[in-house]
Amino acid sequence: MFSNNNRNARSESKSVMPTSNVNIIGSGTSIQGDIVCEGDIRIDGQVNGLVSTKAKIVVGPEGEITGDLVCNSADILGKVTGIIKVEDLLFLKGNALVKGDVYTAHFEMEPTAKFNGRCYMEPEDVAAANQKEKNGRSVVTEEAAQEA
Repeated sequence: MFSNNNRNARSESKSVMPTSNVNIIGSGTSIQGDIVCEGDIRIDGQVNGLVSTKAKIVVGPEGEITGDLVCNSADILGKVTGIIKVEDLLFLKGNALVKGDVYTAHFEMEPTAKFNGRCYMEPEDVAAANQKEKNGRSVVTEEAAQEA
């Protein structure tokens, strides 16, 4: 009687696999729209829209984002055109190309990376930038779209 229940309990626990909180947008993939997730995300394809997570964003060497980034930390090796809001460390590596303003607490950049924009590192500026969001979208981006 007890052995049968133990066997069922063991088989149920084995069938439940832990899920990974890493999201990957592979090379050759193109996304039109916003991406909002809880875990880490790596982008090796193309994204046109907001990319937001409470964790880390990695933009691979072939990755390209046209839109805003909001995250805890970011490593960028590819191209980003838009506003970047990083709570902790933003690291531009390799042949990274960033066109847009950056709001971050810490900023590191390799000599081969390129950055065209303004960088704000004051805690008040980062907090103010995060408060300027409306429905997950940057107010600055929406204002720029309305002007165009």
